Amino acid sequence: MSELVKESTHKLIKLANRLIKSPESYSKALKSASPGKLKAAVLGSYSIQHFVKLLRLFLDYENISADIYEGEYDGINMDVLDPSSPLYSFEPRFVILLMRHNDFRFRDENGLKEAIEYTDNIISHVSRINGVTIFLSNIALPPERPWGTLEADYGHTSRSLMQKYNMHFTEHHPGNVRILDMEYLSSLKGKESWFDDTAYFLTKQGFNMDYLKDVAAEVTKMILPDLGTVRKCLVLDLDNTLWGGIVGDEGPDGINVDPNDPVGEAFRAFQSYILSLKQRGVLIAVNSKNDEAIAKEPFEKNPDMILKLSDIACFTANWSDKAANMAYIAKQLNIGMNSLVFFDDNPAEREMIRRFCPEVMVIDVPDEPENYVKALDRADPFEWTVVTKEDLVRSDSYQENRKREEMAASFVDYKEYLRALEMKGHTGIVGENEAERFAQLTNKSNQFNVRTMRYSDGEIREMMSADDTRLIYVSLSDKFTQYGIISCIVLRKGSGVPGLEDSDCFIENWCMSCRVLKRGVENFAFRAVCEAARGMGCSRLVGEYIRTKKNGMVEGLYASLGFIPLNKPGWVLYEYDLAKKPETDGVIMSS
Repeated sequence: MSELVKESTHKLIKLANRLIKSPESYSKALKSASPGKLKAAVLGSYSIQHFVKLLRLFLDYENISADIYEGEYDGINMDVLDPSSPLYSFEPRFVILLMRHNDFRFRDENGLKEAIEYTDNIISHVSRINGVTIFLSNIALPPERPWGTLEADYGHTSRSLMQKYNMHFTEHHPGNVRILDMEYLSSLKGKESWFDDTAYFLTKQGFNMDYLKDVAAEVTKMILPDLGTVRKCLVLDLDNTLWGGIVGDEGPDGINVDPNDPVGEAFRAFQSYILSLKQRGVLIAVNSKNDEAIAKEPFEKNPDMILKLSDIACFTANWSDKAANMAYIAKQLNIGMNSLVFFDDNPAEREMIRRFCPEVMVIDVPDEPENYVKALDRADPFEWTVVTKEDLVRSDSYQENRKREEMAASFVDYKEYLRALEMKGHTGIVGENEAERFAQLTNKSNQFNVRTMRYSDGEIREMMSADDTRLIYVSLSDKFTQYGIISCIVLRKGSGVPGLEDSDCFIENWCMSCRVLKRGVENFAFRAVCEAARGMGCSRLVGEYIRTKKNGMVEGLYASLGFIPLNKPGWVLYEYDLAKKPETDGVIMSS
């Protein structure tokens, strides 16, 4: 996507026009056999036609074929407030709402209140679309200051009121709303350049056309994690990447992370940024050509290092090629190669990873360490739909996993080891406190996922209130770690599933975090599934397995739980008589 952003807006619009006129010739999505079309709607209080073209182009670049509903100029009210509007029959999965500061009267607190109430009303109406996710643009604050240097001194100036508006929706937006941060983009590009009054008064462009590509890229990055594209591990080189110099030559005290040296300070700033990523839930790994003991010495002996060994989820230092090490890291962390992001100052190593590990995202690293933070930050590799409490402790749980591995080595009997972990599980029906994590885990789990169904936040909330559906979560802890929610199950009463009876309960989806595989969680969860199905008045469970490239490990799940094959042409179905009592291995105790 970064390649597109580097092109001129004029060239991108020409490419977008070609895509519209001849999609068979120019569409990457069609050539890659993209499954189905993504349905999105763009509504704006200003001219949006060029933005829609570029959004379609950027989505196509990511192999997403998009059907985009384009609202009329200043047509938000017409589309949203009219229940017979074609917007509602279109049923988009995403609705992008683009608004501008002069849509509201930010002159006093009453004007602020009206702006908030209006936006809440628009959100409420759009949220009636089943399963919709709304991207709400916040207000890009214009550079004008009617109060001059006093503008920031008072809470009732227009700029202060706009800031309050933005903060209100940062703090209070519904779960199916994400904030499209136009204020950030306008600040990044420069207010004087962002606001083009000539273009606005002549053609009602909401901002400088040169930045249409940046907004299209931002929206595309927000859409991708909802479709399952989630990267969660940063893999780092060491020498001249985390510090200046070669630790094997200069020793742990000779490397440059000196806070009193400009170059050393730049490396420390990069380490500090990495630590911020770790604290929001990104896993940190090392892939270095080095002797392991020597490579670890700076973390252990140099007091100027900001990153510590305890911050590294997987430390790989040897003389093997880095492509092989990338596969090892993915295996150790039990994540896919497409979850990895590689940062290495050596262009030859970067090219090797691009060639032999094409699923890995490789960052273009600049020559100067003072630009490392900018290069990684602008690449936006770790775009997620939400950050949950489980994300915030993920890295620590991988550290604790080493203790579990050491403990496992002292046991001959695996079940005895599992019992020694003192695992405690809890199952429940999803409520407001669990909905966010349920949506996140459902949309990013690939290995333990029987049908790989993806749901928007809005769809999950619809199912939470449906009489014929049960959303079950499983949380887990052991003597080392509080994992939080690690498994999600969707049950639907059979009458809503073609070919099934009202007395059947269909397992519409069942997924689990890779961090707790082979722990007996599936047996513990299955008891809750049976109980919930009986509670819905069902006498039979029906499960389906849909094979993907990544979920082969659950092909035998239903058989292992006592299901028997159910012959239905074109389906891989299994049935379980709910009159039976599910077996338990007793390794997880109810909390």
